[in-house]
Amino acid sequence: MVGGKGGTDQAGMEEKKTLFIPSSGSMENHLAALRELLARLESPFQRGDMVGIKLHWGERGNLRYLPPLFAREIVFWLREQGVGSFVFDTTVLYSGGRRNGADALQTAADHGFTEDYLGCPVIIADGMDGRKLIDLPAEYKHFPTVQVAHIFEKATGFFILSHFKGHLEGGFGGAVKNISMGFASRAQKQRMHSDASPVLIRNSCTRCGTCVEVCPTHAAGWGGDGYPIYDLDVCIGCAQCIGLCPEVALQIRWDTDVAVFQEKLVETAAAVWRLIQGKTLLVNALLNICSECDCLPGEHPLIAPDAGFLGGYHPVILDRESLKIIGSCHLDKAHPGIPWERQFAYAGEIGFI
Repeated sequence: MVGGKGGTDQAGMEEKKTLFIPSSGSMENHLAALRELLARLESPFQRGDMVGIKLHWGERGNLRYLPPLFAREIVFWLREQGVGSFVFDTTVLYSGGRRNGADALQTAADHGFTEDYLGCPVIIADGMDGRKLIDLPAEYKHFPTVQVAHIFEKATGFFILSHFKGHLEGGFGGAVKNISMGFASRAQKQRMHSDASPVLIRNSCTRCGTCVEVCPTHAAGWGGDGYPIYDLDVCIGCAQCIGLCPEVALQIRWDTDVAVFQEKLVETAAAVWRLIQGKTLLVNALLNICSECDCLPGEHPLIAPDAGFLGGYHPVILDRESLKIIGSCHLDKAHPGIPWERQFAYAGEIGFI
């Protein structure tokens, strides 16, 4: 459904770059700033559209995620245009409060992201079991294809609401990361973090057979002792077994070169963007700017003062302008030595800007 009826000229909209509405102090001030931003942005949506609102409702125990009040305001703004909506996110690779669909929805509800409050459905885009997926063509240096949640048939457009903050490997997380990691399957998340090969944690394995079932090359099989074994000469590193193991019994490696991580993050976002550009609006919330991603539990230290909301029509441009507003020095201090500039350089090299 994406890119169907009534799309506006995305190239023309991108030339307008960004619109910044400053805000500080109370939640009432922030809400007023968001309302002003929405009123001044050029909407790419038409009456009868269905818009997927991509956001992050925070890991269990995280205290810095964006409150659901902002998402509800976007739902109301869309409804005034005669546009339907739903809020969505994907399951994650690690154990915690979002590993599977049921836990993710419970975490969302615990943080206030419910249909009753928001006025729209809350959806797990990759399915309750993490298997509602699609492979998109990429043909980039690291990824010939990228595997993401198959949410595109549900939406005629998207609204990307991102919390701009620090990130352990990316230096920062904003719109590009929200599209890249946010749309990615669990296997694709693993591919971005590492060259993947399965290593069994035997005392966690229940011998359920999921890894054997999902392996596309039959590299996973059964050993004589009833535990799965893996032929690494046949394994293609797709990470399906790691991503879909219900017991997290396959070792997750987070050891990719940090510069390569920047490139993989950009490639995945670029492949998704090919499909959703022209019917997508983006807003970065420059609030609660903390040192770490909303994926991690805890009340992470703030590294910069609240600035406001930045809206626009292209994720790379939006993130670049967000850094200019808050000052990249804050991110460099929180995560010294992270080559976050590579995201912007590589986006230009592959034509994602």
